[in-house]
Amino acid sequence: MSQREVKEAFVSNLNGTSLQEVALGSFLAPVCLVSRGLVLILYQQAKGTLPLPWISQLLLDFSVLILPLAVSCTVLSSVLHQVVMGLIFVSACMFCSICYTNSRPSAQHPKTTISTFMQSHVQFRQVPFLTVFRVFVNVKTAISILAVDFAVFPRRYAKTETYGTGVMDFGVGAYVFANALVCPEARRKNISSSKMNHITKQLLSVWPLVVLGIGRLLSVKIANYHEHVTEYGVHWNFFFTLAIVRVVASVLLAVLPASRSWVFALLISALYQYFLETSGLKVFIIHNNDRDKDFLHANKEGIFSVVGYVAIYMAGVQVGLYVMQPRSHVREWLKALFNLLLGSFVLYTALYLCQTLVEPVSRRLANLPFCIWSVAQSLFFTSWLGIADMVLLFSKRTSDCHFVPTSWTLHKKQSDSVSNKKAVEIERLCLIQAVSRNQLLFFLLANVLTGFTNSMVDTLSCSSSFSVCVLLLYMFMNCFVIYVLHLWGITVKFW
Repeated sequence: MSQREVKEAFVSNLNGTSLQEVALGSFLAPVCLVSRGLVLILYQQAKGTLPLPWISQLLLDFSVLILPLAVSCTVLSSVLHQVVMGLIFVSACMFCSICYTNSRPSAQHPKTTISTFMQSHVQFRQVPFLTVFRVFVNVKTAISILAVDFAVFPRRYAKTETYGTGVMDFGVGAYVFANALVCPEARRKNISSSKMNHITKQLLSVWPLVVLGIGRLLSVKIANYHEHVTEYGVHWNFFFTLAIVRVVASVLLAVLPASRSWVFALLISALYQYFLETSGLKVFIIHNNDRDKDFLHANKEGIFSVVGYVAIYMAGVQVGLYVMQPRSHVREWLKALFNLLLGSFVLYTALYLCQTLVEPVSRRLANLPFCIWSVAQSLFFTSWLGIADMVLLFSKRTSDCHFVPTSWTLHKKQSDSVSNKKAVEIERLCLIQAVSRNQLLFFLLANVLTGFTNSMVDTLSCSSSFSVCVLLLYMFMNCFVIYVLHLWGITVKFW
């Protein structure tokens, strides 16, 4: 076998991991987020000042937010539960230290109680945990697309062949869901007087994705880069899927009420599953290997899976509409987070029934169980990120340190220009805000550096320690470029 064939075989015929392990991994990012915030609070209490120098802030964010995600899916994947519990213990110790410091007689403010916290007013420009959700989906995707080529990355985390639940399978669905959360329809942006003009605008807005898809296709073919054909097909790739899903969903939402998008998501996924079961479509997608016949045969997975991704997108629009409703009190946000978590549990129950009565999850088909799982796990992840934000907000109020980035801000009756400038400066130094500013560029840069790394390093023969070093260097380069652009106030957008 050639090197290309060996690498293709390395990522083929995999069956994924358990739903429980994927859910367990969802706790890691929220705990890292809380840890970073508590470290900044302790630093401010000790030194009396923030922000940190920009290079110190970058190294802190990378060490606390990125490094744990990278090592937990490589050398520490076998002890993931211990990693999560260890980080929770460290965060709990920092939290207790903050509360203890504030409860001493020398503290400037009395200890904040739960009841007064629940009555607090909050203000924000963006729903913080939605921003964090979209960023962490991007970061985990960037880590996985390179890590999967190394032997240190567990095969159970990689994309499955036909049926199963791999971590990377969820990443694909979560990426579509994340885009839907902040689409114009979810943000209640008014559609222009002519719906046709709106649809035309959406068609034009996806041209960067089409160009990127064509660029990836040409580069893969010219470089003879290894590719998993049963993932999307011979000519298809995820950029094309993102573009078509966006256009199809925009057309549907131009004629259908966005407030009922969950109904259409259910109808689309259910009807698609019906056709998979009653026609020969499922057999065609899975078993027909005549890829030289025509374009449809060559790219059947990518073309037909669009239907499932449209359903996920429509569900994401509904969640975005709900989350971005006007709320000002902590207790209102806690109720919203509880509802998101409850919705996740309901969908997981539906998933159990679907896998028992219909068929297992299949990213390759983007079937009904895959759609339910993607939305359920996305809600689960989002709700815990929201809970992490609440912990940070409580810590900020308790410690009287109000300059932790990517969290809600307590409402102030009188605006303090000095405090506002300081808050803006701290957000400017936040790695999460940097990635959020140029998410598509971050994703593109990760793809480019993944190809470059594979061309320079024999990923299959690397030791575990060397593999992790390469992965961390790759992620640091991604983050550094995006961070510097953010410091300079540059948003790379051509549409």
